[in-house]
Amino acid sequence: EVRLVESGGGLVQVGGSLRLSCVSSGISFDDHAIGWFRQVPGKGHEPVSVIVKSDDIEYYADSVKGRFTISSDDAEKTVYLQMNSLKPEDTAKYYCAATPGAWVPGFGMDYWGAGISVTVSS
Repeated sequence: EVRLVESGGGLVQVGGSLRLSCVSSGISFDDHAIGWFRQVPGKGHEPVSVIVKSDDIEYYADSVKGRFTISSDDAEKTVYLQMNSLKPEDTAKYYCAATPGAWVPGFGMDYWGAGISVTVSS
């Protein structure tokens, strides 16, 4: 059984930082893409950052490039999203997601966490 459990969300002021964590079980980072998506009410899941270790690829949405950094700890089976210089438009529910094999924007993910809220106040 695959499980993805997010933590680290919350309320932060504009310009602040948060680090999201996603502890995984049932998957290997060597043959799965794993990363972060976000969703605001009325819209679909937007990919934020995804890491594909098998292809040595890190994807970032244009809106977060230079501010967010994805990383992973294979031993702890945890993927992180360091979010700096947060803006009100970063407010969303953030989901950890994973899928076997490769991933490119527009592709879906097979496994999802429950999500965690991030609110950036101005």
